[in-house]
Amino acid sequence: MDQVYLDNHSTTRVDPRVVEAMLPAFTEIYGNPSSRNHAFGWQAEELAEKGREEVAALIGADPKEIVFTSGMTESDNLAIKGAAGMYREKGNHIITAETEIRSVLDPIRSLEAQGFVVTVLPVDKTGRVDPLAVRAAIRPETILVSIMTVNHEVGTTQPIAEIGAITREKGVLFHTNAAYAAGVMPIDVNAMNIDLLSFNAHLIHGPKGVGALYVRRKPRVRLVPQIEGGGHERGFRSGTLNTPGIVGFGAACRILRENLPAEIAHRKALRDRLENGILESIEYVEVNGSREHRSPAVSNLSFAFVEGEALLMGLRETALSSGSACTSATLEPSYVLKSLGVGTDLAHSSIRFSVGRFNTMEEIEAVIHSVQKAVGKLRDMSPLYEMAKEGIDLKSVQWSPH
Repeated sequence: MDQVYLDNHSTTRVDPRVVEAMLPAFTEIYGNPSSRNHAFGWQAEELAEKGREEVAALIGADPKEIVFTSGMTESDNLAIKGAAGMYREKGNHIITAETEIRSVLDPIRSLEAQGFVVTVLPVDKTGRVDPLAVRAAIRPETILVSIMTVNHEVGTTQPIAEIGAITREKGVLFHTNAAYAAGVMPIDVNAMNIDLLSFNAHLIHGPKGVGALYVRRKPRVRLVPQIEGGGHERGFRSGTLNTPGIVGFGAACRILRENLPAEIAHRKALRDRLENGILESIEYVEVNGSREHRSPAVSNLSFAFVEGEALLMGLRETALSSGSACTSATLEPSYVLKSLGVGTDLAHSSIRFSVGRFNTMEEIEAVIHSVQKAVGKLRDMSPLYEMAKEGIDLKSVQWSPH
């Protein structure tokens, strides 16, 4: 079998239907959507607005509430820095969680260096934030709460609707990064009381380089733009629109909206078979994150007595991500796993398996077999594993269910 791609939380294969929808926007309708004085511009604007409608429909928003960006990272920065700048006179307090993605944590830390006060909420051992902790953390000077919908590493889902109800009651803006949720669960920004929502195309089988920020209009949310020069996107984000990308983003959202129940069921069946096949055949394996509240697309597993990077090397025919580092430039264990209480050794032994639309059950069976073989080979070389088999103190290797 060819290589198996199980790194769909990094990016996804573009759906051929999305590519087909995009092609005319490259060579046939190629005007600038902001060129309002000729047909080329009108046609491009019509394509972009159709894409805007399709993106909005996926999350229950009004098309006028969608601001196109270059991707999730820019959307997060615009939401967080834009809100902080606009509402600085009202307050300077921001609330987030310790397991947030770097595109949320880093802008918030940058604001902290500028004088903002930040509360970073802890999570429980499954990675969930307690809504009551959010309520307790809100102060008169709180202007923003940012909690992501689905965690990028372990797939834990947060009680977004409950948190949204609290922030709405308190008159505080609520931002969520929903990039890892849009393709695997229904989202309704009104029912969930979300004020700002970030997501992108390339995690839902669309093209790279295009994202969106939902900005609520009723009650109206205002932001300080982070990219200026032309006043595009209602003044929130200047720059010529990426028309082909927007068309692809819209097509990806439309396909999802029309097939979401089947999409969820497909991914859950693959994820469950992969996880159960590994847990039933390999001992000393721990599931990280919530088993109850999680995305159907992700399984993050720690393999005791195995180094995660070595395991990845033993699984060269499978594209995966290791949970042993929060970035490729550091050997520190994942801050997400550490926040869940996972020991250092186990954090270094974690692997994230993320399934997508085009994965098959045949691929999953092959990966289960490959993992069994690779783990067995590595443990055969581990004296610590032999100690564990003989019943010698497991605490010395930091193995304990968490």
